[in-house]
Amino acid sequence: MARFARLRALFRYAPTRRYAWLIAGAAPVWLGSGSGVGLAIAATATVLLLLAGLADALAIPGRPHMRVDRTLPDSVGLGDAAAARYRIRSAWPLRADLDVHDALVPGVERTSPAAGPANVPWLIGAARVPARGSAHLTVAFTGRKRGEYAAGPVVLRVRGPLGLVQRSIDYDAGGTLAVIPSIAGVRRYRLLALQHRLRDAGIRTIRRRGDGMSFANLREYVEGDDPRHIDWKASARRGKLISREYTVEQGQTVLILIDAGRMMTQLSDRVPRFEHALAAATVLADVATRSGDHVGLLVFDDVVRAFVPPAKGAFALRSMREAMVPLRATTTEPDYAGAFRTLAARHRRRSLLVLFTDVVDPSASRALIAHTMRSAARHLPLVVALQNDELMETAQPREGGAAAVYQSAAAEELLQERAEALARMRRAGVSVLDVSPRVMTIAVVNRYLAIKARASL
Repeated sequence: MARFARLRALFRYAPTRRYAWLIAGAAPVWLGSGSGVGLAIAATATVLLLLAGLADALAIPGRPHMRVDRTLPDSVGLGDAAAARYRIRSAWPLRADLDVHDALVPGVERTSPAAGPANVPWLIGAARVPARGSAHLTVAFTGRKRGEYAAGPVVLRVRGPLGLVQRSIDYDAGGTLAVIPSIAGVRRYRLLALQHRLRDAGIRTIRRRGDGMSFANLREYVEGDDPRHIDWKASARRGKLISREYTVEQGQTVLILIDAGRMMTQLSDRVPRFEHALAAATVLADVATRSGDHVGLLVFDDVVRAFVPPAKGAFALRSMREAMVPLRATTTEPDYAGAFRTLAARHRRRSLLVLFTDVVDPSASRALIAHTMRSAARHLPLVVALQNDELMETAQPREGGAAAVYQSAAAEELLQERAEALARMRRAGVSVLDVSPRVMTIAVVNRYLAIKARASL
């Protein structure tokens, strides 16, 4: 076994392009090897080339003399940017010139530096590591396919000081990377909230006067106010009693239901509408947990794919993200009856039900209307109907002959049937938010804030 190991190590060495050109350049010397002097010159040149290659190979550090540390984020949102960082350390007494190769994981796409040539697509970049020193490389990427992936090995292709021979050394750098629903929206809204700039994103901040614990504003003291709410500093400045007002704080439960059936596989901005729903649900859950609410999740198609019981705080967000990672929209029809049966069996506390789905005609919406109306006796349902932006564009009259007119008429008929289905749901008392996936997040958060301000639960 040791012999085979040494043999495998030997095959890790390979000549560089420079070495190949030197050998090709020395080949004509053999044309004059017919005489004794010519043969001596050709043999000497060959021996010198072989010795140079051997010396260059011996000057290349081995695995024990090099170390690679790869730092990956725990997760990256779908379509969000992240970076992997590499630190190459050397204990070798000579400088090392090398290339770093890493395939990263299947669920991401490298953005910077650009992917290598077709014959070396895993090339991350070149580095020069000083003697007993270190070098750093960074590669940027974006999440392209949700899932949890194990990162593969990192390969160093180290060249000798003369650049004649190179050696490949692979390292198991370990690590996993989860591609989760986009969290860029969560980070953005958190930052705007810290800067008190939520209006810039289109989110309305709604307050309701009452006896909660969140400060709202100051007003003049009136008889009957709680003396504990008097702001003595403000009273001293104004020369009269000033009382603090507080917003009403009412912890409630938000249960997010997401349809993973056929209609959610349609694309919007090159991404399935299901992915937009997951991203909006993540932002909604973050806003709700920061408002002190319990948040849960139920994802279904023809069966229930995931159920996360309502919880509070960071634990609720983490549980939801972990449940979302393996989920995919399917081509099956959604079973609303089965989803609401699971909800009735596993969660009975009155809640705000936010259902992300879509309907195409009145007949397809009958089951949804029936079960949302039935659940309204215990819960407060809100149906978020995701529009099909491409279908709406197709319905606009345009030039292009009979085929274009036919497509426009067919799209308009489908939209009319969808509008009738949504109107029927509204007449039945179901709250409906009909919105494009592109602006869905802000619309859903605003509707949630309005419901919370009205204390509808």
